[in-house]
Amino acid sequence: DKFAFLYEVVGFRCNKIERVFIKSVSGFSSFVDFLVFYQEKQPTQNDIPLYAIEETKTDDKESRNTGVYQRASKFVFVEIYYPKIKKVMLYNLKIEQKEEPTATYIFGTRLLLTLGVEILGKKLGSKIFQPFHSVNEIVALKRAMRKAHKGNIPILIKKVGNKITVSGRLFKSGGLAHDPNIGALSLISAVIRKLGWTGEIVITKHGLKQKHLQADSKFIKIANHLRLQIQGLVLPASKMRENYWKYETEGEKFGTIFIHLVVENFTKGFSIFENHAGCEKGYFITSDGKHIPLEKYSDRKAYKAGNKKKIISIPDLILIDFGRSEIINIEGKKYQFRKDGIKELKSFGDIEKTYIKKYYPKFKIIRTVVLYGGTEKKVIEIEVGFLLNENGDLVLGIKAPALFKEAIKNLLDFWS
Repeated sequence: DKFAFLYEVVGFRCNKIERVFIKSVSGFSSFVDFLVFYQEKQPTQNDIPLYAIEETKTDDKESRNTGVYQRASKFVFVEIYYPKIKKVMLYNLKIEQKEEPTATYIFGTRLLLTLGVEILGKKLGSKIFQPFHSVNEIVALKRAMRKAHKGNIPILIKKVGNKITVSGRLFKSGGLAHDPNIGALSLISAVIRKLGWTGEIVITKHGLKQKHLQADSKFIKIANHLRLQIQGLVLPASKMRENYWKYETEGEKFGTIFIHLVVENFTKGFSIFENHAGCEKGYFITSDGKHIPLEKYSDRKAYKAGNKKKIISIPDLILIDFGRSEIINIEGKKYQFRKDGIKELKSFGDIEKTYIKKYYPKFKIIRTVVLYGGTEKKVIEIEVGFLLNENGDLVLGIKAPALFKEAIKNLLDFWS
């Protein structure tokens, strides 16, 4: 009756694959969403994965930069460890794809294609979406694109003699933290190197000071690998970790992922919102099956004016139980932070008012905490619905939602 922290994928057939297993891993720095190994034994860090896959739900309809650039540095980074790995950008879109792609998306996607990234989940016109064949072609297309809004620092590429300069602001929130531009500049530089450029590549108009350059930063590691210069500053030497990944044993999402999968596979309940990936964009499923992106603010103007209470607190998981007409709002936490999780339940009023009561007016709303960690075999807090402890014990709370009880019972019956 214990969970082995290993999932088996069932329900499909392939002559070349006997069984498929999924196990949670994490990286030490910039890390893709999935590593795929094709082998009989459980992978070790010495094994070489076949695929590195990055998944996104974001289309350039919603964000020009996030969908294409924000994750680009992950492909550049993984190549440092696995130069020949097959790279895949998987668009798991929940909304209709934008008909006319933006110039930014076209440019970024062509860079990804040049780097050898396969794009899945989006329709790409073969006439437009072609890999670049020369550095001059990249420079020319970037020059032809619409200039940035006044006050913004544009990403510009200039080639003079044996030097290429790439401008782009990297300073944000007090440090080297501008993720879309980190991705863009990493990708541009990596592609320029891939096309055979051996001269200088200098990052300009970055907004950084020497104190912002930390050796363990992902961009500094990429900059060292690609032999980049950061104008006016000294690039600190950085040492790469020996391993790209490790088996995850600490993640607070273990509990919510487990209850999500068990409910969907062993009951008729399912998720109408999930936030397992942290900052990944989430979509709420309405009563008529539409996917709608959640707003960040209950009152955007008030929030921007300084009222920080106007942000919408989002659960980690929302499950629906049609049979009992219940919706379960779930906050996931590690066992030692269970009191924080219980406090956070009080902040779900906005999402319930704005979305749940609007689209599911006749459903009862339950709030509960799902925990992972510790070695306890019982929980005394009535707000805790389920605990998956580090030994794999499945512990239902005193007032666990009926859907949880049904799911765990059916799971255990299946394996008994």
